[in-house]
Order: sequence, then C-alpha cells, then structure tokens
Amino acid sequence: MKTIALTTQEMVEVDRLMIEVYGIQLIQMMENAGRNLAELALQMLEGSGKKVAVLCGSGNNGGGGMVAARHLHNRGADVHLLRVGDSPLKEIPAQQWRILEKMGLRNEPDFNLLGADLIVDAMIGYGLTGDPRPDVAAFIERANTSGKPVLSLDAPSGLDTNSGAPGKPCIHARSTLTLALPKIGLLSTSARDVVGNLYLADISVPPELYKHLDLDVTPVFLNGTIVPIITNGEENA
Repeated sequence: MKTIALTTQEMVEVDRLMIEVYGIQLIQMMENAGRNLAELALQMLEGSGKKVAVLCGSGNNGGGGMVAARHLHNRGADVHLLRVGDSPLKEIPAQQWRILEKMGLRNEPDFNLLGADLIVDAMIGYGLTGDPRPDVAAFIERANTSGKPVLSLDAPSGLDTNSGAPGKPCIHARSTLTLALPKIGLLSTSARDVVGNLYLADISVPPELYKHLDLDVTPVFLNGTIVPIITNGEENA
C-alpha cells in the first residue's frame, strides 16, 4: 500500500476530531491501541506464559500500555508493571491503573529487565520535542542496556515523530506499533535504527475523518487490525 504519513499536528487534529466530531472517546481509542499492542507482543513472544515488562508513562501512551498489560495478563503472560516518571497519571490512564490494581498487578519499579522476555515501551507518545526528562531517560537507558527485545507503542520513547531525530537517550525498539497512520518521523532514515520493524494498528478512525483533512486514505485494515509497514528494512507495498 502507499504509505501516507502524518505530522504531529495532523495527529493532534485526528485525535480532536475523533472525540469532538465523531464521539469516539479517548478510552475507546486507548482500548483499541492496547489490545493491538498485546496482540503484537504475543506474536513477538511466540506464545503466552512468558515474562513481559510493561513500562508505562503518565500520559495516554502509558494508558495504552496499561490496556496491553491487562490483555497480556488475561492471555497468560507473566506481566510486570513499571510506572515511569514522576508526573501524576492523567485521568484515563489513572482509571486504567486502578483496573490493573484490582486485578492484582502492582508497580514493580525495581523489576530486573534482564528477567523479561519482552519489554513493552509505553512511556512517551508522539508529542515529544527535545530530549526525555531525566526521570524517563533512566528507564530508557535501563531498557536499552538490558539487551532484551523492545516493542514500542506509537513511537520509540525519545524519538521526535516530526523530524525523526532520536533524542538522548532514545529507545532502540525491535518493533514499533504506531497508531492510525504513521507519523512522518517514523519513516525517516534517521529513525530507522530505533524504530525497527514498523507496524500500523487500527484505532477505528473513520475514513470520513481523513477526508475532512483532505487525505486520500484507502482502506488499510482489510486483512486485520495490524498491518506491517516496514519489516526487515523493507517497506511493504
């Protein structure tokens, strides 16, 4: 398929239109993102019963990671949650966190990432400019030095999704699951080494929304809710 990519501001507008015009609420989009993230994680793990460390930031990206943690737990994975950063949780992620607590999942900030079979990076979403804050940077460094495969939600934490410039530090993902449409920075040459394999997930954006933005987007998810964009260094047609 022809890859259409969005700027950060265009993605902000997609999110706004989803909520304000189409009535598709953030919690619905978050559920779709997290369920797809869990599905791709299980594919990377090649089954359930393995240890997954889920690194969750305080914002909506972190909320998607929390949804994924719930689905992974429900499907038999050994899930370990790590709350990242000093900022308080936003409203919807806080709701997701309370669900996990009722399920018996707790924050394990000192969990040794060397014991994980897969690390899920849900720390920073598409809005980052500049380098990550020190409290988040420490977890990025822990993930990178663990040598374990990393699956990033929407973008590797630390990447500028407009320019494609990796921050200092930036997650080096084996795979990235981006949402709705790719962000332009994910397709840049400078981002290739940190993005890894790039997949696209359906969060139920109506085609009419893209027409509102003068984007000619053909149906992307005809064969499933996760579509490969770049795998093994090659763009998928």
